[in-house]
Amino acid sequence: MKVRIEIDTKTFIRFWLVVAGMGLAALAIYSARTALLILGISFFLALALNRPVSALANHLPGKSRVGGTAIAYVLVVGFLGVFLSLVVPPVIEQTAKVVGTVPTIVDQVQGQWKGLHDIVEHYGMQSQVNQAFDSIKTNAASWAANIGVNFLSSVSSLVGLLTGLLLVLVLTFLMLVEGPRWLDLLWDTYATDHKRKQHKRLASKMYQVVSGYVTGQLTVSGIGAFFAGASVFIMSFIFNIPHNLALPTAAITFLLSLIPMFGATIGGVLICLLLAFNDFSAALVYAIYFVIYQQVENNFIQPTVQAKSVELSALAVLTAVTIGLYMFGVVGGIISIPIAGSIKVLAEEYFNNRKERHDLREKPLATLVKKLKNTVSEN
Repeated sequence: MKVRIEIDTKTFIRFWLVVAGMGLAALAIYSARTALLILGISFFLALALNRPVSALANHLPGKSRVGGTAIAYVLVVGFLGVFLSLVVPPVIEQTAKVVGTVPTIVDQVQGQWKGLHDIVEHYGMQSQVNQAFDSIKTNAASWAANIGVNFLSSVSSLVGLLTGLLLVLVLTFLMLVEGPRWLDLLWDTYATDHKRKQHKRLASKMYQVVSGYVTGQLTVSGIGAFFAGASVFIMSFIFNIPHNLALPTAAITFLLSLIPMFGATIGGVLICLLLAFNDFSAALVYAIYFVIYQQVENNFIQPTVQAKSVELSALAVLTAVTIGLYMFGVVGGIISIPIAGSIKVLAEEYFNNRKERHDLREKPLATLVKKLKNTVSEN
């Protein structure tokens, strides 16, 4: 049996216009991914700073939100400037030290490499091996001599980085200043009070999820960074490690702990490697400390601070983090959890409204059935 489906020209054109429009929209989003990432970072920074800015504005004459935002900005930028000035030089120094020891390590390996020496000579590969070792030493020495240039060149573009940072700062400032006015204009566009109250309640839930997660994660990361830095500082009096490693340790722990689930582990491994190049015993002691602290953080600190701000399952968290990391890198991994929490709030609201509408449709029918039953029982 043959079935013939006829589609008029108008429907056919509409279909392909919709497909083309979706393709162009996807292409536009992909092309603007960097701009969207900058906007996302600015948005989450604005949410994180909104409460401090509001508190500062309430204590200023005239409750100036611009003044509160400016004070908060000066404090944050000043803190970051001091922090970077204390952290970056030790990191560069330790990196140069590690790279500078590579030629010595290669010489030691060459001197102690007796097990495979006969095999290399038998197959006539001694010249290639020597050339490889010489190349490693030469490249390491050259890299160490130009550590500053190599560090800057590892960032895709210094100008692009500074431009992106400036855009984030300006956008965050404007969002903090103009955000309340934009919200008031948005709520005034609603024609009915019911819809406005419903959407205000929904926006408030999403704000609580995002701000609660951001504040909680910053607190947890700050606690972990403090104890990590303090532990390395104390170990510097016991083992052969420099005192100024404490600040890089705190910085690495704080930044990588912002990545959910496995960011802290990556930070712990990096710090262990950094300590191992100075004193292997110190690295071993730090590894033991790190394992113990992670158990305390996961079972006591994290649940207490976060206090069910997101309420996502482990599978949902891992899925969100994976998508965020592969789409937008490290920053995507950081902002993926609050985005997933907001989507969860939207989904719950949608299904609750659908259930309420379904109950309202069934209520008249249930009333009629009840009346019929009462009539039958009376007869």
